[in-house]
Amino acid sequence: MPISPSAAPQQSTAWIPCPILGIESSCDETSAAILDRDGTVLSNIVSSQDSVHRQFGGVVPELAARAHLSTIDRVVQAALLEAHLSKQDLGAIAVTQGPGLAGALLVGLNYAKGLAYGLSLPLIGVNHLEGHIASAWLADPTFPFPCIVLVVSGGHTHLFRREADGQTVLLGRTRDDAAGEAFDKGAQMLGLDYPGGPAIDRLARQGNPKTIRFPLSRLQKSSLEFSFSGLKTSLLYRLRDMDAAARAAQAADLAAGYQEAIVRVLVDRAFVAVRSSGVRALAVVGGVSANSRLRALLTARAQAEEIRLALPPMAYCTDNAAMIASAGRQSLLSGQRPVADLEILPSLRPGAYASPAAVLTR
Repeated sequence: MPISPSAAPQQSTAWIPCPILGIESSCDETSAAILDRDGTVLSNIVSSQDSVHRQFGGVVPELAARAHLSTIDRVVQAALLEAHLSKQDLGAIAVTQGPGLAGALLVGLNYAKGLAYGLSLPLIGVNHLEGHIASAWLADPTFPFPCIVLVVSGGHTHLFRREADGQTVLLGRTRDDAAGEAFDKGAQMLGLDYPGGPAIDRLARQGNPKTIRFPLSRLQKSSLEFSFSGLKTSLLYRLRDMDAAARAAQAADLAAGYQEAIVRVLVDRAFVAVRSSGVRALAVVGGVSANSRLRALLTARAQAEEIRLALPPMAYCTDNAAMIASAGRQSLLSGQRPVADLEILPSLRPGAYASPAAVLTR
C-alpha cells in the first residue's frame, strides 16, 4: 500500500521552486514553516490550542476550526518574519490535505489556495502521515533506506517500510485506539491534565513501572498490528477497585505502569518489523515519539541490536508545518505535480496519495 515518498534518493534540487511555505491545520495546532532549497528549516511556528480544548478533555472540532481561522494569518506572518522573507519571496506552498478534522483542514487549505492563487505559486497537497514520516529526515538527512518507520500519535499508530525508490509500504496498524489516544484516555481516568500524554509522562517519572503491572496487548508473536482498547479497560477496572486514598497514594505508580504497557508494545512491534524486514534502520515519529520512556527504551534497544535509530527533535514530534513543507519538497523531487484545485480529504487513508502524481515540468 504505497504512499508518496517522504525522502527520495538524493538528486538535483536546483529546479525546485523555493523557499517552500508549509501549512498544517489538521487538528489542534496551527502551524506555518519555511524550508530552503536544501531542506533547511528557516522557521517553524506552532500555535497550540491546548487552552481551548483543556476544559473538554479532548479536541472539539468546531472550536478547533474557529481557532485556526483566527490564528492562521498571524502564524504565517510570524514564519515569514522569522525566516526574514516576504510572501513575494516564496516559491511554493505545501499544505495538509488530510487526514484530519474537516473544518480544521478547510481553514488551512483555503488559506493556502488563496495565497497560492494571489502569488501564482505552485500548491502541493500533503498526506499528514507523509508529513510525520518526513520529520525523520529533518534532523538526519542521511538517514538510510530501506528502513522501518513507526508513526505513533493521538490519531495514528502505523508501521511502514520505507524503500530506497521512494515507496512507503504499510506493514501494520492499530486495530482500535491509537497509542496517543490510549494515553489521553488513561490520563483522563487518572484525573490528569490535558493533553494526557505529556501529563502521564511527567507523573510516571515519579513512579515505578514494576509496582503496578498492566497486561501487554500483544497479538500473535509475529504480528505487526497493535491494540490498546484492552489496556484502557484494565486501567478502568484497576481504578474501580481502589478507593480515593489508594488512587492518590499510587498515582505515580499507576501512571508508570500504564505508560510502560504502551511503550513496551510499541518498541516490541517496531523491532519485530525491523527483524522481519531485514533492515538496519528504524525511525519513530509523531507526537508519542516525544515520550521520554519510549525514547529511552528505543535508544537502548537500538544500541544493543546495532540498529540506526532516528527520533525527531521535540519541535518536530507533534503536528508542525516543517514536516509538511519537507514532505512537499520531497513530493516535488519525486515528480508530483502541483494541483490548483485541491480539496480536503478528511478520511485520506494511510497509503493514499494526497494529490495526483505526475511528472512536474522543470
